[in-house]
Amino acid sequence: MSFSRSYNLARLGNTGDTVRLEADADERAVIAAEAGALALESLAASVVLKKEGAATFLLSYTLEAEVAQACVVSLEPVPARIERSFRRELHFRGTGWHAAETPSTLVISPDEGDEVEEIDSLHFDLAAPVLEEFLLALEPYPRRPGVEFDLGEEAKARPESPFAALKSLKPSK
Repeated sequence: MSFSRSYNLARLGNTGDTVRLEADADERAVIAAEAGALALESLAASVVLKKEGAATFLLSYTLEAEVAQACVVSLEPVPARIERSFRRELHFRGTGWHAAETPSTLVISPDEGDEVEEIDSLHFDLAAPVLEEFLLALEPYPRRPGVEFDLGEEAKARPESPFAALKSLKPSK
């Protein structure tokens, strides 16, 4: 993985903890390439960890990033600042310090609408949710302000009917 920060949740006390994550230049270059972005100037997150119960943990994230994507029309850089807050609730379902043999699952409580991620190991990658939220926050079709797609005069003069295109394929008599 291009950006990873493991945290041992077994060491989390009742007072909680705050962790600052920041991707270095090499990690940002790999993340930008994987995301299809031109550049990733910064990617950082603050994580507040709280122990909610013997096997339940609440992680509150604040993500900040500065990214440049290519405009879908002109291919010029479109800079953007991403600021996003999100949380993850984790439930450890293992019986010891070792991971269980069943894969992790995501459980959605029908009453509360909250998502609880079941984990098999107390060693949790704090950076994985940061990458997930960063990728979700990217603009799928970035466009520079004032840039519009121009079809050209020839394309504008064509009839818009899909059947008109089929008519041009019909052999002449």
